[in-house]
Amino acid sequence: MAITREEVLHIARLARLALTEDEVSLFTEQLGKILDYMAKLNELDVADVEPTAHAIEMTNVLREDVVTNGDQREEILSNAPDRSGDCFRVPRILED
Repeated sequence: MAITREEVLHIARLARLALTEDEVSLFTEQLGKILDYMAKLNELDVADVEPTAHAIEMTNVLREDVVTNGDQREEILSNAPDRSGDCFRVPRILED
């Protein structure tokens, strides 16, 4: 199933995306391939396939809640490579 350049531009406009001409060409091709693949999947007979939410049967493994002392500030800060009082010191990443 082919998708047109105009459809890609329409989708981009709805998503508030500004695309270059190269991106429009690339996305037209990529979306066309995705739609072709979806068309192949739609041809499959899944009438006898049970719907699933996950391919593998899984059960949540939860642990019991245990109340602990939450005041571990010194223990946590002892792992910091650099600190100032009760705060971690990190390298500056923003300019003034």
